[in-house]
Amino acid sequence: MAPSTPLLTVRGSEGLYMVNGPPHFTESTVLPRESGKNCKVYTFSKDGTLFAWNNGEKVNILNVTNKGLLHSFDVPKAVCLEFSPNNTVLATWQPYTTSKDGTAGVPNLQLYDVKTGTCLKSFIQKKMQNWCPSWSDDEIICARNVNNEVHFFENNNFNTIANKLHLQKVNDFNLSPGSQPYKVAVYVPGSKGAPSFVRLYQYPNFAGPQAALANKSFFKADKVTMLWNKKATAVLVIASTDVDKTGASYYGEQTLHYIATNGESAVVQLPKNGPIYDVVWNSGSTEFCAVYGFMPAKATVFNLKCDPVFDFGTGPRNAAFYSPHGHILVLAGFGNLRGQMEVWDVKNYKLISKPVASDSTYFAWCPDGEHILTATCAPRLRVNNGYKIWHYTGSLLHKYDVPSNGELWQVSWQPFLDGVFPAKTIMYQAVPSEVPSEEPKVATAYRPPALRNKPVTNSKLHEDEPPQNMKPHPGSDKPLSKTALKNQRKHEAKKAAKQEARSDSASTPVIPQSVPRNTITQSVSGDPEVDKKIKNLKKKLKAIEQLKEQAASGKQLEKNQLEKIQKETALLRELEDLELGI
Repeated sequence: MAPSTPLLTVRGSEGLYMVNGPPHFTESTVLPRESGKNCKVYTFSKDGTLFAWNNGEKVNILNVTNKGLLHSFDVPKAVCLEFSPNNTVLATWQPYTTSKDGTAGVPNLQLYDVKTGTCLKSFIQKKMQNWCPSWSDDEIICARNVNNEVHFFENNNFNTIANKLHLQKVNDFNLSPGSQPYKVAVYVPGSKGAPSFVRLYQYPNFAGPQAALANKSFFKADKVTMLWNKKATAVLVIASTDVDKTGASYYGEQTLHYIATNGESAVVQLPKNGPIYDVVWNSGSTEFCAVYGFMPAKATVFNLKCDPVFDFGTGPRNAAFYSPHGHILVLAGFGNLRGQMEVWDVKNYKLISKPVASDSTYFAWCPDGEHILTATCAPRLRVNNGYKIWHYTGSLLHKYDVPSNGELWQVSWQPFLDGVFPAKTIMYQAVPSEVPSEEPKVATAYRPPALRNKPVTNSKLHEDEPPQNMKPHPGSDKPLSKTALKNQRKHEAKKAAKQEARSDSASTPVIPQSVPRNTITQSVSGDPEVDKKIKNLKKKLKAIEQLKEQAASGKQLEKNQLEKIQKETALLRELEDLELGI
């Protein structure tokens, strides 16, 4: 029987320990606290029943269910740990070193049998990136990338290479989730004018020109990220360049590609230019969400035809997280953004809550699909370290702050297999909490001294786009075209602007009678020449106001236009003198 909520593991300057999940938040007795700062790494097994950690002396394996220590391994320098999917093997990796005389170093990747504690195999693995062998979910096959080849082992027999996939300069690969038939996506970077490409294969059919299930080539790629959906029917490929040659982006340039195992492929058309911050599959494997574009970023859900289903508009976000059951989506702005989150019901596309977790560097859904973990960890941020537990309805249930002279390095939930926690009906009413909610400080825009006593104008640097359902309207069989969608957006934006203008005018205070009339009505001095000068000055000031609005909307002004704006103060003074008859 599953516990009410998973455990929480905390690693930092206060040591390594576990905390009971909601509603208790007390320290757990499953793992005796490891004091000191020597714990370098920990990991859970996929089902959460085993826990391994390095305390600086040994790597230990603990049975979480009965709190018994299973094995200890003498690998004090291990900085990476990983269990195989069925808890058969523990992989450990320590930094590779060569001897002073230049001879090859000793193997630094060890694979241990969890049942017996014996070392099954040792490999030399120089790079930390992609250090861990990749298993299929049933552990029938296991793969490693070795010198332009992907080596496959079967049934955890690492003494015999069962199969090889050889492609010139294979840079990366990704095994599909699930059981047979096993599929693998491989990436080969382009060279000498040839394009980069990603190919999908079905194990063990690698030979011959027709062996690939699908192929997608592209030119703009220094590195790629390959994301399989849960049903292993399609892969999303984020292709990235380190430098944007157009100079438009500091982040380089990214494109998003869709490749299906049936041979179909497409470039996902993103309506806003700019970097791709995050792409995630829904657990149902039928939709994916992309967060992209220059700030304020857009977020859009696409179907398997790469057609937009729902557009969340623009906002301060750079990450997306589907809940374990796939029925809730969190859009968040972490890192250099303020930690604003939007929690959406993705079945009805309805906003549930908008909590704010300032300074967060980490986010994780609890396997129960109800609770959220946010944390501020070192070395990304060395101040205000700590973690918070939220309910998705926006309530802050628990908060822990590390002492000012301490640091939090890692915090995570105990994982559970799918189906252990059933999906519950979505709530919109915030759950009760004894922890006071923290109202974030609202940062106001800087106003120069000359404007501080004047009314605030509503001019914005960016126009926020509202959320919009992109599904076909009743009676129509297919989605709107891009032009139609663009026109529809413009129409809705104008409509919203008109409504805002009406509400603004309704709330505008009536100007009191004591205000001098010459400030709100055109003055008549009695001298035609003076009246002419006043009229011309007002015309110039109106033109300057229009130029300022253009600059605020992001338009690049010419040198002479900027010079006109600089003359505004002198023109205002001259107008005032003329109207007062000086």
